[in-house]
Amino acid sequence: MNEIKLLLRKDWFIVINNIKLILKNPVRLLPYALILGYFSFFYLNRGSRKASMNSNDLDQVTDQLSEVNYELLNIKGGVTLIALLFLMFQLYNATKKNISFFSMADVNLLFTGPVVPSNILLYYMVRSIIPALGGSIFFVIYSTAQANEFFDLTVGNILITASGFTLFFFMLSPIKFLIYTLNTKYHILPAIKGVIFSLGLILALMIVIPGLMAEKFWQGMFMWIGSPWFDFFPLVGWSRAISTYIGHENLWIVGGFVSAYILLFLLIVQQVIYHSGYYYEDVLESTKSNEQVKEQAQKQQASESAMSLNAKKKLDLKNFGTGSTALYWRNYVHASRQDFHPLFGLYALIFAGIGSIMAILSHFDWFSHKVIYGYMFLMIVMYFFSGMGRTNIGDLKKPYFILIPASWTSKFWNMIRLDLIQTLLFALGLIIPTVLIAQLSWGLVIIFPLLLGMYYITGFSIALVTHVGFDEGWDRKLVRPLIIGGVVLFGVLPSVGVGFFTYLISQQTVYGMLGMAIGMSLVTGIMIHLTYDIISKVEFKEA
Repeated sequence: MNEIKLLLRKDWFIVINNIKLILKNPVRLLPYALILGYFSFFYLNRGSRKASMNSNDLDQVTDQLSEVNYELLNIKGGVTLIALLFLMFQLYNATKKNISFFSMADVNLLFTGPVVPSNILLYYMVRSIIPALGGSIFFVIYSTAQANEFFDLTVGNILITASGFTLFFFMLSPIKFLIYTLNTKYHILPAIKGVIFSLGLILALMIVIPGLMAEKFWQGMFMWIGSPWFDFFPLVGWSRAISTYIGHENLWIVGGFVSAYILLFLLIVQQVIYHSGYYYEDVLESTKSNEQVKEQAQKQQASESAMSLNAKKKLDLKNFGTGSTALYWRNYVHASRQDFHPLFGLYALIFAGIGSIMAILSHFDWFSHKVIYGYMFLMIVMYFFSGMGRTNIGDLKKPYFILIPASWTSKFWNMIRLDLIQTLLFALGLIIPTVLIAQLSWGLVIIFPLLLGMYYITGFSIALVTHVGFDEGWDRKLVRPLIIGGVVLFGVLPSVGVGFFTYLISQQTVYGMLGMAIGMSLVTGIMIHLTYDIISKVEFKEA
């Protein structure tokens, strides 16, 4: 018991120090206050909204929902499929990377102190539920903020719904650590990979078989994983049953699956402690390697060899020009080593090919056009995060960037010029064959590339503003998620809402995407203006 108190005391001092750091600059709390006000606005107005709705309105909504069983089934199955893919990725990732709950500071302090290693491991496993719970509550509060007029959302309902997400993400770390422990002691990695591969194959068959049995593939592909009995599938099904409490309102179901999570956690902890023994050396090795990866990511930009298909290629490139064009040339050289062609490489060809395959399957009624549109939106989301993941933004603070004899506008556009060309070519390579094969609207040939480019520029601007606009590391850590959340909440989601509203009126996806493009053009314009303002002040900040 005293050992647990020691660990709690250590974490309590860390929390106190972080609070003192925040209080040194109270302005950091303003974005949190804005988000709190945003949530409060919807929940405090719930009573007036619900009073304006009568039972006939609710009956009409229920009738409409009952008429679209396949859409609802595909939505439920699609969300389940995303969770399954995430689970499989995490399990596979556990066979590739070292897993550790600790930092080097924890290892050097705790394992040399008078604390039993098994108690340290147990404490850190249980402690990992705190960030999972916080993130889940935030997600549930936001996702239900505008739907509270249809449901009786109370504190209890929100906590139960959030617990489904919390337990799912919380349980992943102990499972991955168990895989790491078994592999380090018994060297059974091939067997573990075989089990994971077999599980993935079974899940794939659970989608393919009912799809082939149905009249149309898209009507039956989620028939099994979207059915109620799939709630008994470990982790994903359990969390789905808990998170949908608002729909079934059965505490026995929630209690049963929460109990299953508790039993699974106790079993995993018992197995980890039994098989790990005195695991200090394994933890030291994995933690040290993880810390080295983090330090390399912080000190230098991503290496040209990372994800590179052509790192040893000998280049003979023409002279592109002088001034800010050197930034474009630098990116062109990196892209030439990254892929087989700097403008349209293998990765772009694969993703564009997937779109063409979906169009062919849709032409033969295996998929509806909604699956193609879903893939297009997935590409938009991927490019948005790709923009936020740019690794060479730190170049903006380097002297050679400031001393280039060109305008700040020219420097900025040459910095992302190659990215925009690659985005345009990929979008055209994806959308033109898809439109021809699946017989979609030709307006998508113009709208989809524009959307892809605007989302990429918006993501890139977010990364630039947070990295260049703030000097302190803690400011970046605190402000970055708030800026991302602000852009998404007040920019991206309203644009998606405009597109969805346009689609409801016109019943044409192309007009819905046009409405979203118009909304995103405003968001992108604002972010570009903010980016220009920050870039133009870099010279004075670094002087």
